[in-house]
Amino acid sequence: MKKKAIVTGITGQDGSYLAELLLEKGYEVYGFVKRVSLEDTRNKLTNIMHIVDSITLNVATLDNPLSLVKLFQKIQPDECYHLAASSFVSYSFDDEISILNSNLLYTHYLLASIKEFSPQCRFYFAGSSEMFGDAPYSPQDEKTPFNPRSIYGISKLAGYHLVRNFRKQYGLYASAGILYNHESPRRGSEFVTRKIASAVARIKHSLQEDLYLGNLDAQRDWGYSPDYVKAMWQILQIDSPDDFVVASGETHSVRDFVDLAFSFAGLDYKKYVKIDDRLLRQSESVVLCGNPSKIQTQLNWKRTKKFPEIVEEMVLSELKKYETAEHK
Repeated sequence: MKKKAIVTGITGQDGSYLAELLLEKGYEVYGFVKRVSLEDTRNKLTNIMHIVDSITLNVATLDNPLSLVKLFQKIQPDECYHLAASSFVSYSFDDEISILNSNLLYTHYLLASIKEFSPQCRFYFAGSSEMFGDAPYSPQDEKTPFNPRSIYGISKLAGYHLVRNFRKQYGLYASAGILYNHESPRRGSEFVTRKIASAVARIKHSLQEDLYLGNLDAQRDWGYSPDYVKAMWQILQIDSPDDFVVASGETHSVRDFVDLAFSFAGLDYKKYVKIDDRLLRQSESVVLCGNPSKIQTQLNWKRTKKFPEIVEEMVLSELKKYETAEHK
């Protein structure tokens, strides 16, 4: 009998790669989406259009938690991957309320539904390096104290503690992956890496003149999304639930990313990149860099792509879009 897996956030970068992986492994895949996604499939389902006939999409929203209960009763999943979240770090009051609601309440509704109606279901929670925030040292591992600096980081940390609570109090198989930045051509357009790759292609095709960025010296631990969703699946396959840092273990600056991205298009970034003070964020006193030794040792997790290859794939993907458009 096929295993059944629920994926929240299935239309996003990680969700779409995870759905592909699960299908390859013979799972029945159920995606939880907002109603707007089914009403605007052209724009909202871009990442999964090639597999949409192989998965089952269900409307499940925060404003109707009863819908979650009914879906868990009906599907009786073996695994649930909770990837849906408001993932953009923001400091406005309205955004903070939305982030807290979606990141904390949704996690609680899912865990409560599993506890009551699918206690056999293994649960994966997508944590974030933002939970470490102003970290005491670098690199960070599973024992590093948490000190989030944003509402996003706080909401993720609260969700993480919910996972641990349901694991200890109710015996649920509930695990977390503390993921550092991970990229691919499917990265959302609001993230700086996708913004850079897209701008390179537009500048190359004379559709844009300049690229405005903030701190070029900011350091990030960047990995490859398909590698990280493989880690998610591996985390749920071991006998006992546990938490793992998923990271590359190395950092690169935004300047490194920009330099490589423009060079892959045969351009010099210094001619096009401008600094916009409004985009500057407070820099970390300690760099957020993950130590993946636990997941590498215990689960034999490995990366398949390194930093330059990730940047190249993103840029070539963006260039291809405009080249294809020109020949239509």
